[in-house]
Amino acid sequence: MTGVETNRAMLRHFVATAFAFEKPDHLAVAVSGGGDSMALLHLLSEWAREEKVRLQAVTVNHGLRPEAAEEARFVAEVSERLRIRHTTLNWAGKTADGNLQDAARRARYRLMADWAKGQGISTIALAHTADDQAETFFMRLARASGIDGLTGMQRRRVSDGITWVRPLLMQERFELRQYLRELREPWVDDPSNDDEAYERVKARRAMAELTKLGIDAHVVGRVMDHLSQVRSALDFATHDHALDCVTEDRGDLILDRRRFAEGAPEVNRRLVEAALRWISSADYGPRGMKLQEFLSAMMRGRDATLHGVRLLGGKESFRLTREHAAVAGAVALPGALWDGRWIVESVENQDGIVRALGEDGLLQLGERPATAPPRESLIASPALFVGNTLIAAPLAGHGPATARLVPAKGGFHTALLSH
Repeated sequence: MTGVETNRAMLRHFVATAFAFEKPDHLAVAVSGGGDSMALLHLLSEWAREEKVRLQAVTVNHGLRPEAAEEARFVAEVSERLRIRHTTLNWAGKTADGNLQDAARRARYRLMADWAKGQGISTIALAHTADDQAETFFMRLARASGIDGLTGMQRRRVSDGITWVRPLLMQERFELRQYLRELREPWVDDPSNDDEAYERVKARRAMAELTKLGIDAHVVGRVMDHLSQVRSALDFATHDHALDCVTEDRGDLILDRRRFAEGAPEVNRRLVEAALRWISSADYGPRGMKLQEFLSAMMRGRDATLHGVRLLGGKESFRLTREHAAVAGAVALPGALWDGRWIVESVENQDGIVRALGEDGLLQLGERPATAPPRESLIASPALFVGNTLIAAPLAGHGPATARLVPAKGGFHTALLSH
């Protein structure tokens, strides 16, 4: 077998292996037009035909560069030639405040997830490579990231109801471009890949120097795999600790003070960070000193707020509940998702809106049952109003409505082992 045949066989093997245990009937591939994603498009086109899997391609045009629209058309033309249905999604948020690149990245995943669900697609393939993985490692190392950050991207993960698969995460960039040259297939070079204003480009240049010490993408990949095993062990330790010291109560989490204190500092940090994400329905938790200050408040038995979550200290336990200020403007119709985690359904099919109970609702509620959650929890809980009139406050057992907790990753203890 020639070197050309070996390279192609290896790439086909990695693509097939990525779906060996869970082959989707309908798959999408994210394609930007660059060498990595164009290689994946061709590889998946071949694999999908053999496996009789429906394949679609999707491109997100962020509108950040004038060439982006032309690149999307290029991907559409190649997809048409390969008889693959292609869709371009456009992002209108290029004036977003803060880190524009990060906002664009999050928007890309959100747009693709929403589009895929509308197409009946549950799996999207991404073209990240070993080079991307190594660059991510060094970028996060520069930020003094912990274990979670340094483990990098996962080969398979579930987020926003979509399974994201990276079949080429063990392959280097040059191997994919060599594959395209063998096919005599073009790709687009993004000029921003040479712009040192971007952190990733700086990491790429640094890696070129580190290869002189024998530190290449594959070496970094092995280190990240080792760290991933450490992370897995910590996840299980955190889960076991949570089973021992955390109970759920109508969307709140109650931590036994004594049992929590028995946990190792890193396990407790991970537990609280996960609790904040679970209650706030956030993709990411707080970082650094803010989380450490929150943990310190817990250990001192003081109240605190962070990440849209309120900490209520106590002698025997802590209570983590939603912060009212974080949901004060959130509204939904009955039967729709409110605050990313609650569905309120009216028993009598009354009109109205779902919003936080608030101080006004609490006044209308009157005397609360002894079994009701604390006041701080209630005012941030979902309630049904018609105009300004309270119809139901389900968590207080008031009125003709029910509230169902539907966090994206299930109960808290389940979420601890979900990534």
